Amino acid sequence: MTDWAAVRADDFAVPADRPLDELVGELSGLLRSDDPVERDSTAYSTLATWIGRGVLSEAQLRELGDEMARRFGDAEIQTRTFAPLILDCIVSAGVYEASWVPPFERWYVAETDLRGYDAKLGWLHAVAHGADLLGTLGLYPAVEPVEMLRLGIGRLLTPTEYVLRDMEDDRLAYALACTLTRSELTVEDATEWLVPAFTGIAPGGLSVSPVNTNTTRTLRALYVFVDRGVRLPDASEATQIPHAAEIKAQLVEVLRLVTRSYF
Repeated sequence: MTDWAAVRADDFAVPADRPLDELVGELSGLLRSDDPVERDSTAYSTLATWIGRGVLSEAQLRELGDEMARRFGDAEIQTRTFAPLILDCIVSAGVYEASWVPPFERWYVAETDLRGYDAKLGWLHAVAHGADLLGTLGLYPAVEPVEMLRLGIGRLLTPTEYVLRDMEDDRLAYALACTLTRSELTVEDATEWLVPAFTGIAPGGLSVSPVNTNTTRTLRALYVFVDRGVRLPDASEATQIPHAAEIKAQLVEVLRLVTRSYF
């Protein structure tokens, strides 16, 4: 085993005594670990840094991406929820395979373990980690933005008894806002993805179901992004979202279902 603590201490310098493929394979294995230090502080941090620095070749990134896509069907929650983080890094580095998207979409709407933090396993954060990848895919030219918008509302409307409490709503709102900056979106594209919410959330101000709570919190955060603009990754200034007036009007109509007595 590589002394990964020493690697971290040396600013994630690539060890010279082993082939890079072996090092990546070892880190990929540690991403499955139920030890949050091994998985998060070691495996994820090292891989994310190396990918960002261009250490891995395109072929290595594609192989790693294929492995992450397979992990969406893994039996272990921590294995499933760290796969989108690595795919996010890979796509952000400019390497993309269309075959990675369907497994991600199936997992994201179907995942039932929505815990943010677990005392033993550490950060799991399925909704937040998935949102990060959704936002990156939503900005990627080869991905249909409407597909990602529909995925986001689908995740929110999937029945659950879990109320999001670890900033997942803000992360998903940011991902949706980034996607809404795509210039090819028509007014219909930018608003109609919200239509399922009209039947997917329970009307009435007294309803405090987890789906209502998760959806309204996320859409309120999205309203702010649409109103003020969103700072895209690596941007110094906010980008204004096209069709902002129409999107805000649609958001208000959805939110009115739950808080109709307030506005």
